[in-house]
Amino acid sequence: MQASAIEINYSEANLRDQIKAGNVTWRSTIQMLVIRLVLFAVCQSIIAAIYLLLGELDAWESSIAWWPFTAILTNLVCMFLLGRLYHREGSQWTQLFQFDRSTLGQDLLACLGFAILAFPLASLPNMYLANWLYGSNEAVFSLFFRPLPMWAAPIALVLFPVTIAFGELPTYFGYVMPRLDALSGRRWVGLLLPVLFLALQHVTLPLLFDWRFLVWRAAMFVPFALLVGLALRWRPRLLPYLMIGHALIDLMTIWFVFTASI
Repeated sequence: MQASAIEINYSEANLRDQIKAGNVTWRSTIQMLVIRLVLFAVCQSIIAAIYLLLGELDAWESSIAWWPFTAILTNLVCMFLLGRLYHREGSQWTQLFQFDRSTLGQDLLACLGFAILAFPLASLPNMYLANWLYGSNEAVFSLFFRPLPMWAAPIALVLFPVTIAFGELPTYFGYVMPRLDALSGRRWVGLLLPVLFLALQHVTLPLLFDWRFLVWRAAMFVPFALLVGLALRWRPRLLPYLMIGHALIDLMTIWFVFTASI
């Protein structure tokens, strides 16, 4: 039976061949591991520079509200780079998003179990850390959910969840995780580094120079990121299902920005 695209993507034998051919390298893998953390800050800096040129006195503070657009731009860059990297390996990254109809029932059941575990792991650290660091959820949420101009809010509402579905999990767990496995020869490295950087990327989305905010953003996603990594380590073909779930979660997140803007 011919292997599916997702099986080939995670195949250590295939990846070892790609490493020998020079198509998979430490450089490209580490680049994709850290790029989102860097690009969030770079994009916000560009927005702050525009505000500064327009005469805004506190340009950085004004740039914070635009974090959905720094995410959108970063997601588009990641999608472009993933397309090039997979093309270099002789495949197409969009093939990773194909559903396996022969295991549809099993996969949906697995996703149900994932959702039951994911809800408390995604929400409780968020709330407990906010209360511990700021004394209330409202105090930290007011720093995060800031209004956008009326013309920008609907664009963010549509593009933020869609682009993040294709730009985040496929980067950390579709591309980086199996390649770190093959390059390092240590599966714990391939799992924990993407988990760590998926969580850490949030310290620059948005970048707000408040140690409590940085701790909140860095730590709140660690349990959820670990669950995602373990799920995709166990059953890689769940990637398209988790991408859809991720988009829905971020749709709820961006909804708070949208309602604050209208």
